[in-house]
Amino acid sequence: MNEANLILIGFGVIGKGVGRVLLKKRDLIRKRYKKNIKIVAVCEVDGSIIDKDGIDLKATIELAEKNRLREHEKWKSINAVDVIRSIKADIVLELTPGDIKTGEPGLTHIKEALGQGMNVVTSNKAPLALKFRELMKEAQKNNVRLRYEATVGGGIPIINLYDDGLRINEIKSVYGILNGTSNYILGKMEEELLDLETALKEAKELGIAEPDPSYDIKGIDTGAKVAILANSLMDMEVSFKDINIVGIEDITPEAVDLAKKHGYSIKLIGDVRRLEVSPRLIPMDHPMNVSGFLNAITINTDLAKDITLIGRGAGAEETASSIFSDVMSILDH
Repeated sequence: MNEANLILIGFGVIGKGVGRVLLKKRDLIRKRYKKNIKIVAVCEVDGSIIDKDGIDLKATIELAEKNRLREHEKWKSINAVDVIRSIKADIVLELTPGDIKTGEPGLTHIKEALGQGMNVVTSNKAPLALKFRELMKEAQKNNVRLRYEATVGGGIPIINLYDDGLRINEIKSVYGILNGTSNYILGKMEEELLDLETALKEAKELGIAEPDPSYDIKGIDTGAKVAILANSLMDMEVSFKDINIVGIEDITPEAVDLAKKHGYSIKLIGDVRRLEVSPRLIPMDHPMNVSGFLNAITINTDLAKDITLIGRGAGAEETASSIFSDVMSILDH
């Protein structure tokens, strides 16, 4: 049985989801893959829990749910960077929210982990949207891996599909619905003729939209994903600042209704080849006309032609699925 030690940075919705999935799948991982995965540190903004023998995830999640993480007997006032410098782990999971202007705090965490010779798996879009090439070169220089499936499409394995199943294909274009919140809002506007503010309020009440949904509504989240896909699937050297973005904040119920009467839905589309995010008219019978908070991504290749992937673009378990796919890929290598 091979042991793998992980440092988990960011214990919010995604971090706790990773913890729950590990508890749920630990026996399967041991039996099928002969790996024993331990979380040896959980880092939050104002301190960390450290246990080199492996943290009791069940108890830690219970404390976090009650906002009492700092009562953990192993809690120390030590930040994530110092944890990375002081504890040798096989993989660092960087799961913090990202600032698209700076990439922080994730950018510093990822650089530090790679520099210390540790593999990194991240769900944090901002660092990769801003500094993709720099981070990949840093990983290569230190002979470690940086995996990021969870940054795009939640549980949809688009990047790993390319790496594992489309290796000799030339990717001609990638485009699709890459943000579930905006898709839910547009769907509600179409189905119930709601205005955007009312549909957004409903999304917040259901927990689909963030308290500050500007990244979703203004297309910023989709733009970050377009930048990542451009670099990883189409070998472009671009940054978030190179993406032309128009969000959905100016879409009216009248525009949605008019499109519907002519057989179209309005969807926020990220177009990787064009480096563009914008609302577009999608025929009602098109595979990309999905409802709710689903994502839909079409990859056009020279050999396999068109492949459309549809799935949940967000959610703790869905994102954890992608994170563990990357974790297991690193451990297999």
